[in-house]
Amino acid sequence: MEVGTVIRSCATGTCRRMKKTHWLLCFLWLFLLVPAPSYSAETTQTTTILKLSRDRMVKDFIRFINATDMVEAKYKLFVEYLCSEPSTVGVEVIVSTDIKIGVTIYRKRWKCKKHLDTSSNQTLWVKFPDIMLYRPDDLIRRSIDVSSVILRAWIINTNWETRENHEATSYEQSMARTYKLLKTLSPFERPYKDHKCCLQWNTEKMQEIKEKRIPQCLPENNVVELLSFPFAATGLNYGITKRLKKFNNIEMEMAGKQLINNPRFTVSIWIYVLHTCREDLCGIFHQINENQKYGTPLLFLTPNGNIHFQMMLSSGKYVAGLSKCRLVLKKWCRLDLIMKDRHMTLRINYGEKLQVREDAFFTFPEHVHHNVSAGYFVFGGSHHVQSFEGFIGPAKIYRITDKIGEKISNPLVVAHSIDKHIDKYYQKCKHLNTLIIKFFKTHGLHKKIEQKNRNNHYYLQLVKKFGPLSNEDNKCPLFPWGKRTEIRHKTLFSFLQTMASESFTDFTHLPNLHSILLKVGEKLFWKTMKKLTDPDGIKQVGHLINLLIESSCCGYFKAAYFLGVIFETGLGVEVQPSKGMLYSLVAAQGNDRLALMHLGYKHYQGIDGYPLDYDVSYGYYLNIAQRTVKDRHLFDREQAFVEPIRLMDDSALQHQTKENDDRFLWLRYQANRGDAFAQQQLARMLYWGQQGITRDVQAAMKWYSRSAIESRHPLSLYEYGLFLIKGQGVKKDTKLGLKLINEAASKGSPEALNALGWYYETFEKDFVKATAYWEEAVKMGNLDAFHNLGVIYENGNYPGKPIKNMTEAFQCYYKAGSGGHFESLVRCSFFWSTGNFEFIPYNPKQAIHWARFVAEQNGFLGYSIRKAVNAYLQRSWSEALLYFLITAETGIESSQTNIAYLCEEKPELINNCVDYTWRYYNLSAFQQNAHPFVLVKMGDFYYYGHKSHEKNIEQSIEMYASAALWNYSQAFYNLGSLVEEGLHIPESILDLLNLNTRKQINNITLQQELYERCITVNVEEAVIPCSIALLRVHLKAMWINDYFWALLYTAIAILLSTLICFAVKWYWDCTVAPTISANDHPGDLNSTSENIQSGEAMDEEASLPQAATDSPEINETMTVE
Repeated sequence: MEVGTVIRSCATGTCRRMKKTHWLLCFLWLFLLVPAPSYSAETTQTTTILKLSRDRMVKDFIRFINATDMVEAKYKLFVEYLCSEPSTVGVEVIVSTDIKIGVTIYRKRWKCKKHLDTSSNQTLWVKFPDIMLYRPDDLIRRSIDVSSVILRAWIINTNWETRENHEATSYEQSMARTYKLLKTLSPFERPYKDHKCCLQWNTEKMQEIKEKRIPQCLPENNVVELLSFPFAATGLNYGITKRLKKFNNIEMEMAGKQLINNPRFTVSIWIYVLHTCREDLCGIFHQINENQKYGTPLLFLTPNGNIHFQMMLSSGKYVAGLSKCRLVLKKWCRLDLIMKDRHMTLRINYGEKLQVREDAFFTFPEHVHHNVSAGYFVFGGSHHVQSFEGFIGPAKIYRITDKIGEKISNPLVVAHSIDKHIDKYYQKCKHLNTLIIKFFKTHGLHKKIEQKNRNNHYYLQLVKKFGPLSNEDNKCPLFPWGKRTEIRHKTLFSFLQTMASESFTDFTHLPNLHSILLKVGEKLFWKTMKKLTDPDGIKQVGHLINLLIESSCCGYFKAAYFLGVIFETGLGVEVQPSKGMLYSLVAAQGNDRLALMHLGYKHYQGIDGYPLDYDVSYGYYLNIAQRTVKDRHLFDREQAFVEPIRLMDDSALQHQTKENDDRFLWLRYQANRGDAFAQQQLARMLYWGQQGITRDVQAAMKWYSRSAIESRHPLSLYEYGLFLIKGQGVKKDTKLGLKLINEAASKGSPEALNALGWYYETFEKDFVKATAYWEEAVKMGNLDAFHNLGVIYENGNYPGKPIKNMTEAFQCYYKAGSGGHFESLVRCSFFWSTGNFEFIPYNPKQAIHWARFVAEQNGFLGYSIRKAVNAYLQRSWSEALLYFLITAETGIESSQTNIAYLCEEKPELINNCVDYTWRYYNLSAFQQNAHPFVLVKMGDFYYYGHKSHEKNIEQSIEMYASAALWNYSQAFYNLGSLVEEGLHIPESILDLLNLNTRKQINNITLQQELYERCITVNVEEAVIPCSIALLRVHLKAMWINDYFWALLYTAIAILLSTLICFAVKWYWDCTVAPTISANDHPGDLNSTSENIQSGEAMDEEASLPQAATDSPEINETMTVE
């Protein structure tokens, strides 16, 4: 009878016997015994009931005889076994490492059929891989560290193995089994293998050296210095992203993995908080994990000054807490977060010597999850949270150890003692601000502001009508500061007295005293700038420093940036790097755009005392890049289109115009005649502030409207329709704007198709239509459409694909960014900066490159460059030098070239103009978009030597070669001259210039080819000097190769020249001289010179090649996001 039938029969009988007791118990018994249906997937891993006999369980066995414990090269194994029925015997070796688990390296099987119920023996030779037995050498490239080796054997029924045919079940489902754990030597204890082959002598020698070398662990440190220099936290959604690399040491990497759900780490951060948090939470330090969510740990600042900490538990939940202690403002403090198992310690130390300490302890309900190698860390703000206002750094992290107290090595040691200068600066500013506020209070300005902001109620009307109850307010207030203070700040009080004597109309409309301080700082700055831009203003810099300091203390951070540039470059003062760094950091913390670019450039290059740090550089560049995108939609007259104008390029200077210049008037004349191109060009010039024109959005809208209505050009229809829908510069009219864009789209405008997609996505929320329009625009190459599709993929809104696809989004962003789309450039740079997305590698240098490209198109930067160019055209050399200097320090290549060129042309401007020439030509030469003119200049400096810099012929040749790659004729001429002087040019450079060195028997051939290149790359200008040089080389070649004939030709030429001279002299004596002597009173010979009239001057443009860059081109048309 089958097993199931027996069970059911027994169950039925049992129920019959239980009927008399209770029918419910019988039903329950049947429910338990009847097989329940399986709703899970079928699997071969399910355990099967086998029919086993008692004799089989007793007789079958398998065991190892004399198996050694250590893995050996010749491992002899004896296996004894007994089978009671036809079976299969198996032996295998399973190895596990830190990287892989359960790898089978040896397997042997045989049948047991003949000698049943009889003990049998089998001898095996187990072969282990060489990488487990020997140290690495020239033939064994690597040696692995093995964590476990399992030798196991089993006996399994042949019929069962055939039915289940699954290797994983052979051991688990066997009737008899055994195993043994083997040991291995560590990689450094293993011997070298004797390969029994003849090695080459050099290979054998290298192997002997390796044998004598003392084995050492990989040089790896558990401590990572995240920051070594203060970072300016602006209080916005910008900060520093830091991604930690995996340990090179496998043991340390495995230790870190084992501590993921039982972490031990320490984070130590120095911070300087200026103001309380203005949001619910302000970021100090937090981790973003691989899923783009908060990880462990999080440290935030609350509005009350407490520390909000948060951890992610191993279960995926989050637990947060709040410290009882509050941070002290404007004082350096060190936050130490120590995590050990489930216990956290938060320690707050103040001062350089850690005098005051406050501790907070917390125990989490379960283990904390912390993967230090996954995701990235953020200092300050990110897309998720804003940063606090102040400074961050230095900072360290102990990745897999917990340190407490003095064992934490993170002293407040910063280059040039910047931390101390920051503390002193804000103490001084606090004193100055108090004086200014007291001054205004003594003059009753604060009461006027309070009265203006106060509601006009009945009692206030009575006070205005009858006056206050007491006469205390009518008394002359005493000055609350001493005489010494007034003398020390004589200039400031004189300025305030001047303001007090005038009307306070500029101040009474301000909402509070802080706004008054900012207004005072602005007035102080422009008063100082007026003096600095005078013809001799730069020589008075030393006397104007205090005014700039007072202006910066009032919160006008543009003055702080000017101070930073003055002290770093030594403009009219002695170079003081510490003060330069201080004021640059203060200005950047105040969110000054030029200061942010300045610090980003310095950290990217690692110059002038700033540490090389790509992550810090990207943090600054990302700030200004994202603000550049927003600034383009602000109608600020202090913005202008960034144009790389170089002073030595006459054609670029001639294109600069004004509203009253002939070029602009002619363009307006053509536009009034109905020329569509002139109308579009005029509208763009006025809207963006291009080619020297002041930005005027209202005037631009008139030309946009006129161009759209009169010409019905698709581009004009699209641009004006977009302005109508957005209501930018014109009254919002969505209906008319949509009509114009539809008309432009019907005429095949890809920009209009993209705009229609944007309209349906933004206003109608119809992603199907929006995507269809964008796909059509993408086929026509529209960059905005590529970007918008990237946004759809990133948000998971693509029709039919409701899952976020970061890879597709990045591909769309990359295509748009390669064409110069600003938003896409910024998004791609973010992906590269974190490396937290699949198939997108961590590449901080590329992230900086793309973010910097966007940052350098900022309109406020363009306005400063425009002021410098206009000052140069107006021959205001001091003003031009000052504005070129502040833009050159942000890393703008054209400004660096211009200031060096200006100092070279006008060395009398400042005392250290010669140093400026070398410094900025040198900085410009190492830019990615360096102009060949600059490269030739630096080549000349290296060739001749420049002041304290000695000659360097090798560097000079490299500079000339770099310029020659741009097909610059002067570079080929200089290289030819160097070869003519007998100097050797390396073959690597000749190959780079595609010069065939094999055919060059001597230097003559090389000179000829270089001078021929000089002629061909620029026929207009280089033909005369290069032709003369080429002729000289040919004559020299003739002289060398045909000495006799050359000598004969020379002698004949000298003879003919002599005869011609005698003939001319004879003709003069016989004919001309008697005629002149016969005239007693010769007429006056007036020496006249031809005056070239305006408009008839010859065009002597240098026709310099455009310096191509790796950066994408700028898209100047309107963009729709």
